[in-house]
Amino acid sequence: MIGRHTAERLREAAWWRADAVGAGAIASLVVVLALWLHGTGLQALTMGGVAATSSLGRLSGLLASDLLLVQVLLMARVPWLERAFGQDRLTRWHRYTGFSSFWLMLGHIVLIVVGYAGAGQTNVVSESWQLTTAYPGMLLAVAGTVLLIAVVGLSIRAARRRLRYESWHLLHLYAYLGVGLALPHQLWSGAELIGSSATRIYWWTSYLLCAGSVLVFRLGLPLWRSQRHRLRVRQVTWESPGVFSVDISGRDLHRLPIRAGQFLNWRFLTGRGWSRAHPYSLSAPAGGDLLRITVRANGDDADRIARARPGTRVLIEGPYGRLTSAVRSRPRILLLAGGIGITPLRALLEDLPYQPGEAALVYRANRADDFALRAELDAVARRRGASVHYLVGPALARGSWLPAELAHLSDQEALLRIAPDVRERDVYLCGPPQWMAAVRAALRAARVPAKQIHCEAFAW
Repeated sequence: MIGRHTAERLREAAWWRADAVGAGAIASLVVVLALWLHGTGLQALTMGGVAATSSLGRLSGLLASDLLLVQVLLMARVPWLERAFGQDRLTRWHRYTGFSSFWLMLGHIVLIVVGYAGAGQTNVVSESWQLTTAYPGMLLAVAGTVLLIAVVGLSIRAARRRLRYESWHLLHLYAYLGVGLALPHQLWSGAELIGSSATRIYWWTSYLLCAGSVLVFRLGLPLWRSQRHRLRVRQVTWESPGVFSVDISGRDLHRLPIRAGQFLNWRFLTGRGWSRAHPYSLSAPAGGDLLRITVRANGDDADRIARARPGTRVLIEGPYGRLTSAVRSRPRILLLAGGIGITPLRALLEDLPYQPGEAALVYRANRADDFALRAELDAVARRRGASVHYLVGPALARGSWLPAELAHLSDQEALLRIAPDVRERDVYLCGPPQWMAAVRAALRAARVPAKQIHCEAFAW
């Protein structure tokens, strides 16, 4: 059982890490600004006119580059960042940083072209062509900028909804190529880097840190773990209509640092489509030489995985996620699952430490046939002394987390009937994004402290 003092230390450590990461990102921007002012920036500002315009253009480009590197680092799968914040939060920060960098980059382009055109007394079209063709690295920078603009456009929510996950993920990887092409011109022709050794040291260190993180944690570590554990499909079992489980065997799995509630990115070497990775949570605690995932057959490569034969090789990235016992702060727990979101919570129901009567699971589905792993849930609940509540039926039109048959209750009332002491529990939550938003609203209405609500979204 987790003691109160241990929980407090864990929360304090989490806050410290969050503050450190935020301070680090802000510090990098401050350093960039200070180096610019120490170089030609302050002098150019006092001159005014086209000199100030061009210098501000260089500053916006430097800030855009710095945020690009922060963006890359956030998604480099650095283990301590993943453990501290979870991939869904890092993804949100990555998105916000990316949009900020994008607008600064556009400002850089406009200000530089206008400033140089004013200095040379030419029009912006001629100056744009001259900059592109005459300056070292500018053709690469233009190509990289086009790629980054395309990635930003595809990251807008309306555009993402029109793409399949596999297509979006593949196209999004071009952002790395865009960054790689857009940044070198800064090293080759940037006035600040040419004239200052301190600036060169800062930027080269930043580039090498980000590139090294990507190579080590996004490529090296996954390949090493996949080779070390030699994962292969043992069998595929259909759990309910449209839902199947995959048993995956391997060697030395006790050395894989994975906990119940976490997920990995999986690649099944079944032939065409093997390069596309998909995030699936463990649907049972890891044990012995076996891992298990449970997947909804929704067409996004899931049908291909369902046909995987025994012996098929499997590559992994991870583990990732904070939906584990590490965030636990209260003796009593409430698990709320919607649809296929049951998979990490099924593992947690069995793995989390609790006494009989201290755990409750709520499982929401549209049809009775959609309750995957029901027999296992009931068996674990009987053995551990937990209670399980199945809520079945179509959703209410008002966007409630409840089925229509409970329309006589408010979301908060239903929650308090299931767990009257919900304010004294840790709440683990997993399901479709809109459903989780409704549950979180009900939890807030019930005055459950935010630090006791643990969830991760897999929406892209």
